[in-house]
Amino acid sequence: MGLISSLRKKLARTKSGFLGKIAEAVSLRGKVDEELMEQIEEILLKCDTGVEMTELIMDRLTERVRIDRITEAAEVQAALQEIMEGILLKDYAEAVSLIDEIDRKPYIIVFVGVNGVGKTTSIGKVADALVKAGKKVMVIAGDTFRAAAIEQLAIWTERAGATLIRSKQDADPASVVYDGISSALARSFDIVLIDTAGRQHTRENLMKELTKIDRTIKKLIPEAPHQALLVVDATTGQNAISQAKNFHQAMALTGLVLSKYDGTSKGGIIFNLKHNLDLPVRFIGVGEGIGDLEVFDVNAFVQAFFSNTEDPEENVPGLE
Repeated sequence: MGLISSLRKKLARTKSGFLGKIAEAVSLRGKVDEELMEQIEEILLKCDTGVEMTELIMDRLTERVRIDRITEAAEVQAALQEIMEGILLKDYAEAVSLIDEIDRKPYIIVFVGVNGVGKTTSIGKVADALVKAGKKVMVIAGDTFRAAAIEQLAIWTERAGATLIRSKQDADPASVVYDGISSALARSFDIVLIDTAGRQHTRENLMKELTKIDRTIKKLIPEAPHQALLVVDATTGQNAISQAKNFHQAMALTGLVLSKYDGTSKGGIIFNLKHNLDLPVRFIGVGEGIGDLEVFDVNAFVQAFFSNTEDPEENVPGLE
């Protein structure tokens, strides 16, 4: 099974809940009219595309219908696909996967996010993909507040074949990070993945601790972290926007991991995040297995999301 076919299968629920509704509206109307355009707008809003992004999409779609003199509903769907793809392509013009950006070692990637978004499991999945790509990977258990979090990370790290650096519960997270990076420098690791405690973005003291970790990393490697990825739960909708803005103040974010995307019927969040934050989505979670984290490739994503046509020849670059 090709990447696009596999991705299409994993995103079946999201696609059905979001674009499936648009396809249904198109098939029922047949012709382009005001009611069809209103239905499309309503679906976009209900699926967490956001007010501003929905207005942008609809303005472009209305203009496209006028200029191209579109009268068939099926043509509207094709135009909508091109518009939404174009919005995402703004951030992904070069389509370079994260692994291709790794140009030094150790390459430091920090993962942040609120409780329950799937941060720890996402780290395990990223570690697995990087190890399979031939990289020597270290994982630092910077979440020292919960013993269960350390144990969970240990399980995922072992599955991935990576090396775990951990400390006792309630140890200073910044000190654990310092020791881990020092070890990575001495032992020539290619990549270091750092877990941090799940924290509510409204808790000022916890956000200050994140800033402390950032400073600690820079003491050892001034240009690091090379990536700071915010893990957001695709099922939380608009809450992800406020989370991202607050985390961005504590540590300069470079991208997003969109977890549980296969479990939401409101797939528009991926466009809303892009519009509000202008941060690239690096990975999308499409299942619970260790291999169910896909490098975000805009062309593969849009084709899997919009098209029902099988294309076994399609070969889209990823981590492998």
